Formats: sequence, structure tokens, C-alpha cells
Amino acid sequence: MLTRRGMLAGAGFALAGPVRAQPAWPDKPIRLLVGFPAGGPTDFAARVLQDALQQVWGQPLVIENRPGASQVIASEAVAKSPPDGYTLLLCTSNLTSNPAVFARLPYDTLRDFTPIVIIYSSPTVLFVGEKSPYRNVQEVIAAAKKHPGMAAATSGVATSGHFATEMFMRAAGIELTHVPYRGAAPALQDVMTGRVPITFSTLSGAIGLARDGKLKPIAIAAPRRTPSFPNVPTMAEQGVEIRDTSPWYSFVGPAGLPEALVNRMASDVQALLKRPEIIQRIESSGGIVEGEGPAEFRARIPREIAINTEVARAANIHIE
Repeated sequence: MLTRRGMLAGAGFALAGPVRAQPAWPDKPIRLLVGFPAGGPTDFAARVLQDALQQVWGQPLVIENRPGASQVIASEAVAKSPPDGYTLLLCTSNLTSNPAVFARLPYDTLRDFTPIVIIYSSPTVLFVGEKSPYRNVQEVIAAAKKHPGMAAATSGVATSGHFATEMFMRAAGIELTHVPYRGAAPALQDVMTGRVPITFSTLSGAIGLARDGKLKPIAIAAPRRTPSFPNVPTMAEQGVEIRDTSPWYSFVGPAGLPEALVNRMASDVQALLKRPEIIQRIESSGGIVEGEGPAEFRARIPREIAINTEVARAANIHIE
């Protein structure tokens, strides 16, 4: 009598033990770590795809906010997680600015992560208060030359706004006094009231105030205009060329994630970024859809680290 064991052996299968099917990913909830507090732009970026991805993946996407040290705490936790696809980081462009400003990090940025997909970016914008006399970049430059050391607020040291401020000074040949705040809200408040004349801030963090007219966007510090304020010209259009410092939001995993899994995650996110309702939600928050996949994302990281390091050294930007 031909048994099942005999049939399998005859077919050339090794029978070292019971055959077990590998579970399909995902078969349990996925943790998405966020390195900033709930309610801010990065937390919003984590949630913009949450419901849709839960439907696509058939498992809960559990968001964990682990704020602190410019995303370093959350990044370290992900870097030290198993490469099984169940712990991811909603990563900001702090990934490429932190190596430029921290004396040491508890991980190797190039070695300890797997880039998956960039979801969207939010342009850095030059804002003034609603009662400000400045209407464009050249008027700000003229004022700074007349009053050397004019104050420029940002949300903190080594932020995208700080980098933009330093590059603006060098490109325009002016001297500004960088005034770092503990977050975007107090910085924007002082610009809105006129206490500080200008700020470079992300559009996603200031879009409500800008739409209400309490802040005036006068220049987009990015290569192209934003759909949220299509009539606001870029810095380059106004005669000042600076590198794009727009923060981006992405999915990153620990090193060693299987290539097939990385490609699946990326393609699932890229498909969702083509949905009109998701595009509208991102753009209404001041974002610009990106969808850059693993290969392009991987190439971007060392390039941005090098540029940020150059700016940080020239401006003596560092965090102990």
C-alpha cells in the first residue's frame, strides 16, 4: 500500500521532520513608532495612511509615540528590532540631519536601517506676520542689510527651519540672529504677533494660521510651488538659491528586512498614494505626495547626510 510518506519520498522531498508552512506576513499587528509627540505634523503623517494600510494588510497598524532627542529614541528602538516587518519607524528627514549635528548616535544611520518608501514632504516656507511690511524675499534681505542681526525664529536647533535660515544668510549675504524655540507653536506665535520678524517653518505646521491670514507665506524654500498656496513663489523665483530643506515623512525598518517584503510594503504604499482622497488629505495638510521607492530612498540618505554635514560645520550647528 502506497503511503503518503512514500509518495512524498518518491517525489524527491526531504523528510527530516514535519512540514510546516511559513506564516504569511502580516499575521499579527504591526507597530509604527513615531519619534515626536501625538498631535504634531509627524504624528499626522503616521495616521494619514493608517486606516487604508490596515485594510490592505489585514492587521492593525498600532502607532506608538516615543518622542525625544530629535527622533533618536524611536530610531534606536527600531534599529534594534527584529527584521520581521512588525516594527517600523515613521521616519522624518531627521534621519539625515541627526548624523550631521549629534556627536554620536546609538546606531549607524547607513547600516542599521532599511529604507522602504518616502510618503510625502512638506515644504519649508518663509513666513512673516499678518501686519509685517515685508511682501517678498528681497524686502526681507533689504531689511536685514539695514538692521544686521535681525531675529529669525525657528522651532529649534538643527531643524529644517534652522538649516534653511543658515543657508538663506549665506546665499543672500546677510546676518540674522537665529532664535530657536521649543517647538513650532511658540515660534509661530511670536512671528504672528510681530515680536520676531521672520521664520522658516514647515508648511504642515503652520498651514492653519496661514489660511486664516495670521501668517503670510512669502517664499517657498523648495524646488517648486505648493498646491496649498500656488501663488506664493519659490525662493529661487525671487533670486535666492538655497538647497531644499523640506522635511519628508517615510517608512523605515531595521536592517535586514527581506527584499520581497520591502518591495511589497513600498508598492502597497505607492498604490495608496494614487488614491484621490489620500492625495487630497496630504495636500490639505500642506504636504506634497512623493512615493519614492526603496532604491531611490536608499541613494538619497548618504547624499543628504553629506550636504547637512557641510551646512552644520559651516554654521557650527551641533547637539551634545
